Amino acid sequence: MVILIGVGVYHNSLLGQFVFDDYSCIVDNPKIRRPWPLWETVSAPPETAIAGRPVVAVSLAANYAAGRLEVWGYHAFNIMLHIVSGLLLLSILRRTLRGRRLRGRYGREAAWLALTATLVWMVHPLLTESVDYIIQRTELLMGFFLLLTLYSVIRGADAAHPQRWHAAAVASCALGMASKEVMVVAPLLTLLYDRIFLSMSFRETFQRRGGLYVGLTLTWLVLAVSVATGARVTTAGFGVQGLTPWDYVKTQCGVILQYLRLAFWPHPLVADYADWPVAKTLLDVAPQALAIIVLVIATLWALRYRPAAGFLGAWFFGLLAPTSSVLPILTEVAAERRMYLPLAAVVTLIVVGGWDGLRRLPVGDRWRRSLAAGLVTILVGTLGWVTIRRNEVYRSEVSLLRDVIAKRPTNARAHYNLGIALAEQGKAEEAGTHFVEALRLDPNYAEAHGNLGAVLAKQGKAEEAVDHYRRALRLNPSLAEAHHNLGIALAEQGRYEEAVEQFAQALALNPNIAQVGRNLEGMLRKRASRPAAFAADRSHPTKPE
Repeated sequence: MVILIGVGVYHNSLLGQFVFDDYSCIVDNPKIRRPWPLWETVSAPPETAIAGRPVVAVSLAANYAAGRLEVWGYHAFNIMLHIVSGLLLLSILRRTLRGRRLRGRYGREAAWLALTATLVWMVHPLLTESVDYIIQRTELLMGFFLLLTLYSVIRGADAAHPQRWHAAAVASCALGMASKEVMVVAPLLTLLYDRIFLSMSFRETFQRRGGLYVGLTLTWLVLAVSVATGARVTTAGFGVQGLTPWDYVKTQCGVILQYLRLAFWPHPLVADYADWPVAKTLLDVAPQALAIIVLVIATLWALRYRPAAGFLGAWFFGLLAPTSSVLPILTEVAAERRMYLPLAAVVTLIVVGGWDGLRRLPVGDRWRRSLAAGLVTILVGTLGWVTIRRNEVYRSEVSLLRDVIAKRPTNARAHYNLGIALAEQGKAEEAGTHFVEALRLDPNYAEAHGNLGAVLAKQGKAEEAVDHYRRALRLNPSLAEAHHNLGIALAEQGRYEEAVEQFAQALALNPNIAQVGRNLEGMLRKRASRPAAFAADRSHPTKPE
């Protein structure tokens, strides 16, 4: 049933296209086109979403080897990962509910409670970004390996010869560390689960499985190496410019409550929260901060007096901590995909708590089970229908960006990226309106100035184009495309010396722009003869952010 419902809910996502970071990580990434040598494949371009995540890079190389840039194959891989993770979650929940601590209360209903929680989690629309947005395979792989780690530990606890299961747990934890940095919490969550559900004390835990936790701890070395070689220092970390750790943690109070709200009512779902306001003072988020403090205190209380429920709270906050605490992520203050595994805790608490509520109703067991079955059918059916509709938004980058702008019209980055997508479709005039709107919302948006200049150049407005190119370069002198496009505009005005200088700077910044080299060579050849006109490769927009 899990497999059938998973395929049924996500079947139409196979028609989706590459969007956003899919371009830099897949379409424009030459590394994945060479499956060997392996160290070349895993050395992803710096500042991309797969830098320092070698397992993800290998999976993309496998996809490319199987079908090159056939998009459906990448989507099929994501759907498969999601379904397998669902099967792992089902087994973990079933074994937990039948385990020592919860057997007396939920043993009889363990199978269908576990199935209900798994199905609700699998079809929940909040997970569509993780599954439909191909490069968020980083989240899927991390989630799969974390669940596999926990499953292996649970199986090892009952095995006559647990060494194999422990080896599998360590191996899967290491692979998770090489998939996404959030996996850093896996050894701690596994230890907490062991203490609550498998052991009577931490002393017993370490006496019986001390070697396992030494191995799990050592997997942090894999993460350390991945982070050290990841080269994403300008977008994440304590040293990023423009966002302090204290500002970030204040802002996350509102973000986490938004995640929780979407878990209960998944609308509106948004693929890009670039305009989420940063909290400058604690008063800006005082109610949200108070709510988070209450939830954290409740989790700590539950860990002491209701350990099973406390583990769900620890799972939720623990998995969000690396991205929603004090470590700033400059490009994405909020992202729905971060709820991929935390949502499992919320859903499990609702399902099990809901059953506890039904058991208090003054009706017979038969009526109680019929009522529960009806509610589950309605819930899974409704969530699945919303997910199928949400998949359609990912049909193209244009439809996805229009959806973002409809829900968050002040998102300058969404307007910019929609302008890029429309320009690549030849809709220059409409693209220009979105570049203009992006600049209205953020006058210092250098890339928007550069791309508006490219649109104006194609409309024959050379002087306006040059003005925007120069504004772009004043804001960000490292924009190779703006240097290149400015060189073209200057050459067409007969200003060859200035054009040569711009082409040379573009080539120094990005040697991979092929037409820059051709234009520079032609410019140097023609400069001596001072032709009346210079035929250069036309300006074009940069790739989406």
